Amino acid sequence: MNPRVVTVKPEPAFKLLLTLTNGEVRRFDVIPVLQIGRFAELRKPEIFNSVTPVLGTIQWSNGLDLCPDMLYLDSVAVS
Repeated sequence: MNPRVVTVKPEPAFKLLLTLTNGEVRRFDVIPVLQIGRFAELRKPEIFNSVTPVLGTIQWSNGLDLCPDMLYLDSVAVS
């Protein structure tokens, strides 16, 4: 099982700074997801910035969430 999200911080240019259960800090680019159905709603700053950690993953105020494995595998380590 991949590490899960402990904290999340929205950043400019639709990036998320993630802190994971294994102590890693990683950056996830949300731009590719914005092309998929309701995820286009995340282009609104008030929705994008509403992201919070929930049960090892993340969720926005509009109810959208992402798979925690995707968040880990498709993110890059921050040095």
